[in-house]
Amino acid sequence: MPNIKSQFLIDPSITFLNYGSFGASPKVVFDNYQNWQRELESNPVQFITANGIKYLENSRKALGDFVGCHKDDLVFVTNPSYAVNIVAKSFNLKQGDEVLTTNLGYGACDRTWKYYCNKVGAKYIQQEINLPILSKDLFLKDFFAGVNERTKLIFVDHITSATGLILPVQEICDFANKKGILVFIDGAHAPGHVPLNLQNLNPDFYTGACHKWMMTAKGSSFLYAKKETQKMLDPLVVSWGYDAIMPSHSSFLDYHQMQGTRDFSAFLTIPAALQFMNDNDWEKRKTDCREIVLKNAKRFCDLLNTQPISPLDNEFIGQMFSIPINTNNPLALKAILFEKYKIEVPIMPHNDKVYLRYSIQAFNNQADLNTLYNAMVDIMQTENELLFSF
Repeated sequence: MPNIKSQFLIDPSITFLNYGSFGASPKVVFDNYQNWQRELESNPVQFITANGIKYLENSRKALGDFVGCHKDDLVFVTNPSYAVNIVAKSFNLKQGDEVLTTNLGYGACDRTWKYYCNKVGAKYIQQEINLPILSKDLFLKDFFAGVNERTKLIFVDHITSATGLILPVQEICDFANKKGILVFIDGAHAPGHVPLNLQNLNPDFYTGACHKWMMTAKGSSFLYAKKETQKMLDPLVVSWGYDAIMPSHSSFLDYHQMQGTRDFSAFLTIPAALQFMNDNDWEKRKTDCREIVLKNAKRFCDLLNTQPISPLDNEFIGQMFSIPINTNNPLALKAILFEKYKIEVPIMPHNDKVYLRYSIQAFNNQADLNTLYNAMVDIMQTENELLFSF
């Protein structure tokens, strides 16, 4: 298929292998974003007080159809961390209660749960997952060993950040539902990256970013909650949606959508992003991206004298791959890769390990990974004593 990098605003002088961090919008989606902003500025009163509610509903409908849920079970938030804060602040934890997660989670969310657990004397249990993961069954065995009668919530990533692993969230949701334990999935990397049907998955709460692999404008994410759990959630910002003068059919929408003056144009770019995917045969492009990711995985592990942290298959690996790297100075290595070689790729410490994580989006190709590979060969020859410990 023809490369579509020209349809993005990415600086062509950069080898961009860090799509996973913040995404990047196609030109047509960014133009749509600016069109919404221009409409907002042309008549702010009508946009915010009259037309905006319908615009948001249309965007929620498009998103709900895409992720497999009803539009009124979604509210827009700027990022998944915001969604995690809504749930964590509202969750009725008591002293001695436990929230179970893995030791592979995203640092911002770990900090959120630790904060609210510490306030009431609850515990945030970061269950150790043995790496490398040898199989899904062994992962689940490791994780479920942390469940006990004090577990009030399971909070787990759909796709981990630093380690780039797809976790078996369907089995986790099925287990939690049978045990009567609430479950919250952090799917920041999932929408547009892996298949997602919230009705089938059946979590109590789910958050996802649309500005990552769905390619919307930045600051576009969502929080899903089952109808049975929506009344648990207080708004982070108490505003016009509480005791509303003209309440809608849903306090969930009122509480979390009616929050005063803000530019919600980014939320409205979802239909344009979905249309872009439809116009560009996105399922085929995602398959091609996964093939490039897996084709290069062992090559990079061999170069860096390390082992993959999971089986090299589509069950655990999507469009990102994280390689353990024995570096003494991850910040310096990242800086050299960008400043000298013009490669944007994260070098991420996590627990006691450091990972080099490459992301492959539809505008990437084999040449991009060859550029990274050759740069690492060069750095290992010229900076070995400073940066590496083999």
